[in-house]
Amino acid sequence: MQNASEQQFQEWIGKVQSASSTLTTAPMEGLAATLDRSNTAFSLGDALPPLWHWLYFLQTSKQSEIAKDGHPHRGDFLPPIPLPRRMWAGSRLNFIRPLIVGESIQRTSTIKSIALKQGRSGKLGFVCVAHELSDRLGVALIEEHDIVYRDLPSGNVSAKPSLKADEDFDFTRTVTPDPVLLFRYSALTFNGHRIHYDRAYAKDTESYPGLVVHGPLLATYLLELLNDNYPNAALANFSFKAIKPVFDIESFQVCGTKPDDTGNAKLWIADNAGNLCMEAWAVLAETQ
Repeated sequence: MQNASEQQFQEWIGKVQSASSTLTTAPMEGLAATLDRSNTAFSLGDALPPLWHWLYFLQTSKQSEIAKDGHPHRGDFLPPIPLPRRMWAGSRLNFIRPLIVGESIQRTSTIKSIALKQGRSGKLGFVCVAHELSDRLGVALIEEHDIVYRDLPSGNVSAKPSLKADEDFDFTRTVTPDPVLLFRYSALTFNGHRIHYDRAYAKDTESYPGLVVHGPLLATYLLELLNDNYPNAALANFSFKAIKPVFDIESFQVCGTKPDDTGNAKLWIADNAGNLCMEAWAVLAETQ
């Protein structure tokens, strides 16, 4: 990591960034269409579906401020960890009450922790950012977002064995990603990361076999599946962890189990070979 150490990034821990956004319907209609929902219409006063807050509070950096990978240059809010690959590693969310379409929402983001490690395949950097989303009544949603920075793969390191996904599911859906799907989600979230739409960059620069399906899009598919099966349930908590990248070169499976007596449901993403790519847990307050 070119002598980078956790100590040199300590000044970023505790750094705070604030933003506000009005929950308008246009981004919601765009995501509903992208997810191929049967109903793509929303009205003021509707509850925002879980995870759809990622359509708002977008970082609109100037074109001159964009780095080679399509992200804004590091060193403003996020620390300038000198590793080329950046991925959304997971999140933990506590839904206190629904966000309402048409309301103005404030988000306070705080860098909670920074850790540098030596992994099996190279150097790693982990940044945890805590978000609090508030409406006129106070805090409505709390999220911890894990970001991982990685080295480019080395030909001298053997690939880590894949974990097999559980085949015992209660409901499932197959999704076949393509460049249009990934481009639309990138546009909706104003995500310029080139691994999601620039195949030459993804393969030649970051050594991926294809375009990378967004981690938050996979998480959204998981909750869409749960909502399809339990449309009247209230979500209390949701957490997910990325295990293995998903690419646009093959279909993937979105899987889940029925909630147990305490409202806990297990969800996961499996690739076409049955490998575990994302695991998640949801806690439902009601399962009518």
